[in-house]
Amino acid sequence: MGNRKTKIVLDADVIIHFIEAQAFSLLPDIFPEYEYILLDIVYQEISKNYKTKNLIDNYLHYFSKLKKETFSPKGESMREYFQLRQKLGKGESACMVYCKEHHDVLGSSNLKDIKEYCSHNNISYLTTLDFLYYAYHRKKLTQQECTTFIQAVNDAGSKLPNIDISQYKCDVAI
Repeated sequence: MGNRKTKIVLDADVIIHFIEAQAFSLLPDIFPEYEYILLDIVYQEISKNYKTKNLIDNYLHYFSKLKKETFSPKGESMREYFQLRQKLGKGESACMVYCKEHHDVLGSSNLKDIKEYCSHNNISYLTTLDFLYYAYHRKKLTQQECTTFIQAVNDAGSKLPNIDISQYKCDVAI
């Protein structure tokens, strides 16, 4: 593995939340020390929406903080991916297997599906609220901007808890 730098691997839900809140360009700035990875499987999922695809394509073309990578598991990773796929979606299954194999951080808000696997495999993960927590504490967003973000995501049909970000407790230190 050598000196490979840990990366943040984004699942579709976090990407969609930031797009719904019209804050996608903020996402890489929350953790500027990390590179963000978009697996080709997740890209295919989010590309079903033309506007989302265009935004992501432009971002991939013009900004180096987000990289698209091909998910091509082999051996045990392939077996594990197909095992996860029996009960979970393609994107989250691929992201978890990729993070396990590469020792990266998962960006996903689908706790129901990821929490047990991540805990069992020592995979750190960040939810949308965790990203907001860090954005707030790193002064990238104000408390009111975080509230507006959450409301925009909920108004768009996604579900985030209506919380006061200044009272939120983030368990992940990265």
